[in-house]
Amino acid sequence: MNRSSVKEFILQGLTDKPELFIPLFILFLPVYIIIVVGNVGIIGLIRADRRLQKPMYLFLSNLSFADLTYSSSVTPKMLQDLLSESRTISFIGCVLQMYTFVSFATVECFLLGIMAYDRYVAICRPLLYGVIMSSLLCLRLVVSAYLGGLMTALVHTGFVFRLNFCNSNIISHFFCDMPPLFKLSCSDISMNISVIFVLGGLVTMSCLILILVSYTNIVLAILRIRSTQGRYKAFSTCTSHMTAVTIFYGTVLFMYFRPSSSYALQQDKVASVFYSILIPMLNPFIYSLRNTEVKEAAKRLVKK
Repeated sequence: MNRSSVKEFILQGLTDKPELFIPLFILFLPVYIIIVVGNVGIIGLIRADRRLQKPMYLFLSNLSFADLTYSSSVTPKMLQDLLSESRTISFIGCVLQMYTFVSFATVECFLLGIMAYDRYVAICRPLLYGVIMSSLLCLRLVVSAYLGGLMTALVHTGFVFRLNFCNSNIISHFFCDMPPLFKLSCSDISMNISVIFVLGGLVTMSCLILILVSYTNIVLAILRIRSTQGRYKAFSTCTSHMTAVTIFYGTVLFMYFRPSSSYALQQDKVASVFYSILIPMLNPFIYSLRNTEVKEAAKRLVKK
């Protein structure tokens, strides 16, 4: 089977045990509903409340949009396959699914870096915050995050689907991701691995460096605050973002930046569930339950 003869792929799904299909559907359907309601709620709340018209919440609303989009590129299809005997996806559908997923996961990577810089300016340069984080700069940063995500995904997707798929058309995964597709290829994938490590590493490490430098300066600035209450207030504005960064980058680094010989597809399915489904579900809770301004805005909306 070569690339030209592959009209569709078969997604093996989360498990090959039919008795687990319905329980998994019952488990993940509420999770996806929470993803949609939580992230749409965050976006709607930020747009509706004038007090949240700040750079921090502009970035947060776009983070919620990225979470919602990349999870929606995967989860509905996974739920459908749990109830369907035919778990096929067309070749074009596979290309589009990978492109959308990689695009918005990369957008999230950029946004987390931008949000760290925003917190750095807010805590370390508070008097200049309004000047530095101008509306024009915020718009440019958001647009750059989307363009970076779309272009990065174009490169990754292009390199994956130039391969010949002759070993099988059964993807041992619940969506079209790079590692399981490499397993199906009879082409040399060394170029693909290099692209992941070079381009993916450039994106991930540049964002991580920005985050680490920002938080190093933030910690030093917080330590210079004399009052305990002042330290707590400054630190509390960053805890939500640090939690989201740790979960997201920890999973992505584990998933993609390993030697190809160490890929274990069943292990990768668990990691994929975590960053494609659980993280988009957790982020609205992380940013709402630990953010006083968001909680107050929600209370005002309920009162109205």
